[in-house]
Amino acid sequence: MTAARAAVEILKREGVTHAFGVPGAAINPFYKALQEGGGIDHTLARHVEGASHMAEGYTRTAPGNIGVCIGTSGPAGTDMITGLYSASGDSIPILCITGQAPTHVIHKEDFQAVDIAAIAGPVTKAATTVLEAAQVPGVFQQAFHLMRSGRPGPVLIDLPIDVQMTEIEFDPDTYEPLPVYKPAATRAQVEKAISYLLASERPLIVAGGGVIGADASELLVEFAELTGTPVIPTLMGWGAIPDDHELNAGMAGLQTAHRYGNANFLESDFVLGIGNRWANRHTGYKLDVYTRGRTFVHVDIEPTQIGKIFAPDFGITSDARAALELFVEVARELEAAGRLPDRTEWVRSTQERKATLQRRTHFDDVPLKPQRVYEEMNKAFGPETRYVTTIGLSQIAGAQMLHVYRPRHWINCGQAGPLGWTIPAALGVAKADPQAQVVALSGDYDFQFMIEELAVGAQHRIPYVHVLVNNSYLGLIRQAQLALDIDFQVNLEFENINAPELGAYGVDHVRVAEGLGCKAIRVREPEELLPAMERAKKLAAEHRVPVVVEAILERVTNIAMSRTADISDVSEFEELATEAWHAPTAIKPLKV
Repeated sequence: MTAARAAVEILKREGVTHAFGVPGAAINPFYKALQEGGGIDHTLARHVEGASHMAEGYTRTAPGNIGVCIGTSGPAGTDMITGLYSASGDSIPILCITGQAPTHVIHKEDFQAVDIAAIAGPVTKAATTVLEAAQVPGVFQQAFHLMRSGRPGPVLIDLPIDVQMTEIEFDPDTYEPLPVYKPAATRAQVEKAISYLLASERPLIVAGGGVIGADASELLVEFAELTGTPVIPTLMGWGAIPDDHELNAGMAGLQTAHRYGNANFLESDFVLGIGNRWANRHTGYKLDVYTRGRTFVHVDIEPTQIGKIFAPDFGITSDARAALELFVEVARELEAAGRLPDRTEWVRSTQERKATLQRRTHFDDVPLKPQRVYEEMNKAFGPETRYVTTIGLSQIAGAQMLHVYRPRHWINCGQAGPLGWTIPAALGVAKADPQAQVVALSGDYDFQFMIEELAVGAQHRIPYVHVLVNNSYLGLIRQAQLALDIDFQVNLEFENINAPELGAYGVDHVRVAEGLGCKAIRVREPEELLPAMERAKKLAAEHRVPVVVEAILERVTNIAMSRTADISDVSEFEELATEAWHAPTAIKPLKV
């Protein structure tokens, strides 16, 4: 069989069932093999970067599966670099397959010949141009081993067209994936870590994306309940413990944080970080504020993460699931021996802050205040909703005000935060879980970056609801410019000669979405929000296409965040809510 066909057979045996991509001359032999081999569904993207984000959304949703993106030589590979960077930053395994010029002319500046392996190297676990066809099976086998072992991440394989077409000896029936390596904590390490917890009075767990990536959320909750330890999820770990759980102490940080989350963190005296990397949006840049008066234990799958941001008092290199299995085991033994302290009062205090330190969301203003949009989203979309978003004031406000109850139900690009990520990622999420209620969230600029990918949803009948908050501004950058006392090149307003009814809001997103084969609803009044979202769900189910709900916002809204990079100094721009959100009416004593 050809080397390309061998690669397709390996994909199937590694569990790949779906791929996203755009064919081209230099990758056509691989597409021929994909068609002839069968067994792998393919979604045709409109932009190759979009294909890479679709693959990432797919991986984030489907435990154990890996999203695959495919493109031709030259610009297709360079277009996918942003997707590889996004996946690398958030420890998401995706496989990027590119075509390449024939091996004998790669070095001759041939048409669309570029050293994509060298370009992709810094944002992948491995990037290889395969020059010998007989090496294709081994390179693909190693790719899956690398993506799944240690800290997960993306891999790029570059296939010259002549290599793809070369006949090789390969028996797919004898193929076996390589064993996956994940470091595991030892009993002694876990016992020492727990000794710090036992010696503390106000402990917290910081749960990162590694907990969700390891499918260890149930173990996290069990350990927290056994020991009476409140949990602060990071943005990437949101959903590891339900928002309404009495041990959920809120998120902390500069931007995507709850007011009560920061307050609870600053009251703690011990922090057990699991599967997190102490990202600066979580810790702030004033590490002395973050660390002062607290003892830290850090558990992470990547040994170089231990001590990278600050030195913990004790570090453990381990997969989150392997570590939590031991943490639960030791905690059960301590409970049976009556050696776990009663944390009821500490838990009660965290929940009292949760009940009182709420941000106001109910506004009747026209144009709409964004807070009201998120209030209505919480009513319209239930706990089974998978939210998808990337960056901007829309994401920050959404993280402050939406509610997430399950792992893999907040799918957010964290470290890279590329504009345009949301639409293709949402399509990947919806493709991975066709029965899910998928709800994307974008500001107008993020929405416009890769708006053409809406046509992919229309063509392939991939339904989801996209909430678009439109203020015709680069809102987050405008707010950041306040520190410099400028408002420069961030205003998107203009008078659209084809849509004068929009006033200064410029782009007619409704007509653009409809022109791409989707449905769209524009909302201007607060009382229209909930009916529009309910209608959008019905339209998505009926027509099997993306449905956009555009909320016309007031032009300027400052969202709560720190201007000083200090988690103890967050500017609250709106008055507090007068009522509690979902705080328990009574805190029942934990079984410890």
